Amino acid sequence: MTDTAFRPFETHLDEATALRVLRAATDGADDGELFLERRRSEQLVLDDGRVKNASYDASEGFGLRAVKGEVAGYAHSTEISEPALKRAAETARLAVGNGGGTLADAPARSNARLYTDADPMLDASFAGKIDLLREIDAYARGLDRRVVQVSATISAGLQEIAILRPEGQQFRDTRPMARLNISVIVEQGGRRESGGTGGGGRHGLERLMQPAHWQGVAREALRIALVNLEAVPAPAGTMDVVLGAGWPGILLHEAIGHGLEGDFNRKQTSAFAGKIGQQIAARGVTVLDDGTIPDRRGSISVDDEGTPSGRNVLIEDGILLGYMQDRQNARLMGVAATGNGRRESHAHIPMPRMTNTYMLGGHTPPAEIVASLKDGIYAVGFGGGQVDITNGKFVFSCTEAYRVQNGIIGAPVKGATLIGDGATALRNIRALGNDMALDPGVGNCGKAGQWVPVGVGQPTLLIGGLTVGGSAA
Repeated sequence: MTDTAFRPFETHLDEATALRVLRAATDGADDGELFLERRRSEQLVLDDGRVKNASYDASEGFGLRAVKGEVAGYAHSTEISEPALKRAAETARLAVGNGGGTLADAPARSNARLYTDADPMLDASFAGKIDLLREIDAYARGLDRRVVQVSATISAGLQEIAILRPEGQQFRDTRPMARLNISVIVEQGGRRESGGTGGGGRHGLERLMQPAHWQGVAREALRIALVNLEAVPAPAGTMDVVLGAGWPGILLHEAIGHGLEGDFNRKQTSAFAGKIGQQIAARGVTVLDDGTIPDRRGSISVDDEGTPSGRNVLIEDGILLGYMQDRQNARLMGVAATGNGRRESHAHIPMPRMTNTYMLGGHTPPAEIVASLKDGIYAVGFGGGQVDITNGKFVFSCTEAYRVQNGIIGAPVKGATLIGDGATALRNIRALGNDMALDPGVGNCGKAGQWVPVGVGQPTLLIGGLTVGGSAA
């Protein structure tokens, strides 16, 4: 721990008092905890040669939860004090009623350290970060005379948590995050297009500030923008689609991953509910959620209930093996928690959430997969999307895609959207590349109004029979 380590029971609240209040709130409950958090973050944005934004945020607080059956009482405060804790306990206690529950066992302890506890914001001075942003701006503009605008963003933060349970155990984690993003706008013949990329993870900011890294990011942003400059309107219709490796795994995350979260399946609202042990995907398809990968954006040493993060195989060779679980849904479903109980902050209740969700690779070279495509789309970049958890139907927009005919990659296309449903898409996977890759560290996942950082990944893969929505000419 650093000298600024989060010590809520030394500076704000007596630990013995906190434990006494927590025990009173959870007496007769099935589960519960006191979650304490301190969070600091900064963001610097240089846009079109000027500092557009320079922000620093700091917050701290607690959330107190008491769980009885399917009901959870939750109260939170930004004031870590005995009076605030007692008020929260009175509210959370309402969910317990007359009690009668048996307190669940505490999570098993883990000594895993998946990332540093150093503050990434301290890796460079404010002036040094501004100088870097200006250097990025100049470098990107110098790459191509068609570059007319550059935007670069540096963001970093540190979240420190402490979890106190009614039996007296404590769990702690210190979670860094750093990220660098670059976007450019190019113009040619009166037409303007943009391209952007970036990434980061749970590590120091200095890793992203190395010229070998940020220059590569700038060149990739420019490449995407120039590709879009040549794009033609996308075709429309039902066709086979090849998805690229890495970030296109966001489709897997949204269309399939959410449907494998425990709460949706316990409530029978997922398209995959009740299908444990059944063949739900093509043979060879194996999907994992793994929060134990060092330094990755979606990794967590322990989840926000104190359960150690896990490497959970969800689908193996096409067979559904299990769901992602927090403590409450795992208990109600009679299975073990998987380390997926996550929350956005102390002001939010935990729920089953993904960490790093990815599909393992196969044995086919990516070039062979593309060459097998007779008439379809090769999609390597994605933007936003929408998914209906109850039926798995999705709509995703492509940010970089190409028309393929007779195995030959043709012109880039713009305005392409992929439409389908997760269950059908899983069964229609026809080829898996040997190039499985994780995304560069850009994922954020929204659920029930909460946002958490996540990772995705997959190999190049061929999916048959997706509906492609095109753009007007």
